Amino acid sequence: MKIEDTNTLVIGAGQAGIAMSEHLTRRRIAHIVLERARIAESWRTRRWDSLVANGPAWHDRFPNMEFEGHSPDAFVGKEDVAAYFEAYAERFAGQIRSGVEVTELTPLEGRPGYRADTSEGVIEAQTVVVATGAFQKPVIPPIVPESEWLTQIHSSDYRNPDALPKGAVLVVGAGSSGAQIADELMRAGRRVFLSVGPHDRPPRSYRGRDFVWWLGVLGKWDRQASAPGAEHVTIAVSGANGGQTVDFRRLAQKGITLLGRTETCANGVLSFAADLERNIRRGDENYLALLDEADAYVTRNGLDLPPEPSARALAAMPDCVTDPLQTLDIRAAGISTIIWATGFANDYGWMAVDAFDEAGRPAHQRGVSRAPGVYFLGLPWLSGRGSSFIWGVWHDAKYLADHIEIQASYRAYRPDPAAARAASRPA
Repeated sequence: MKIEDTNTLVIGAGQAGIAMSEHLTRRRIAHIVLERARIAESWRTRRWDSLVANGPAWHDRFPNMEFEGHSPDAFVGKEDVAAYFEAYAERFAGQIRSGVEVTELTPLEGRPGYRADTSEGVIEAQTVVVATGAFQKPVIPPIVPESEWLTQIHSSDYRNPDALPKGAVLVVGAGSSGAQIADELMRAGRRVFLSVGPHDRPPRSYRGRDFVWWLGVLGKWDRQASAPGAEHVTIAVSGANGGQTVDFRRLAQKGITLLGRTETCANGVLSFAADLERNIRRGDENYLALLDEADAYVTRNGLDLPPEPSARALAAMPDCVTDPLQTLDIRAAGISTIIWATGFANDYGWMAVDAFDEAGRPAHQRGVSRAPGVYFLGLPWLSGRGSSFIWGVWHDAKYLADHIEIQASYRAYRPDPAAARAASRPA
């Protein structure tokens, strides 16, 4: 069996793998990118039909290419995002092989580097960049038993309201995905229940600037996760319908029934935590705190940005929040579908390398793992808050490419024989 050899193997050709390939290409580092499906496959098939990028086009892109045919302030749809990455890869990336799956990754014996067993043969590489991203294994909590009359799907499998059975819908999770899906279902005439957990809730825009701009000038994109687990704080923000601030009060006023965190289910009856109003108010605190920081920044820098006092006007708490449902009979409420917008888990079962902590999470610093030559890219909070955004992935990839180049120079070093002989002579 022929074994192929390269300096760096990049696994995954989503936004992370494409960015990595660009930086390796610029440094003339030999590499291969493997993608088990197609370039940017998650954008194509693991998103709902109406999804748009969470940041405006001027911001949610790689530095070297703009979105053609879109206003800089537009929120680009998922198909155009996928097409953007495909065009970007053709222009800037190196060799990408689609339809090739890595089935096992193991260290080489007696020498540095790794062996990747793939669906098309074996590849050996000095370094490996795992760019499989954060959306690997959908998580559906084992709360509600399966039933013939109840459809349960993960948000990654939701496509549009017409694809669901008729009836009311319960959406569990009120981050970007859950809030947008619930809003779309409500607009389509469905009766919607939305289970809301703890979350951050930034303004979509304030004083004429999008929230991504405010996070930039206020230095918040560089913020580090404060503690293990803090990487997964839910953020309720949306670019849907031209970009609007997620306002749970408004959603309730339009007919969505808000619920606390979904906790248990017994005999078809759901129970919810008594935390709904607290979660809403903490989201408000996060929202208002950012407005305070933005106002202070405007004053300190003498910027001519018009005041926006209406942004601080919060409507009264709706009845479903002040007097929340503690239980809900699924069938009696007419619920035919539960959509679990409950995130994803990592899936590294194919990696037989010492690169993980006791909980099975990647053990790394800015993507440089504790296993020499193994890197992770595309994870939330990899280097900071910006790592979750398209532009942040590009900069994380640049850092890893620098590290790979430096390590290659160490491996290439050979002592000068003459200097070594001179050093060994007696003084």
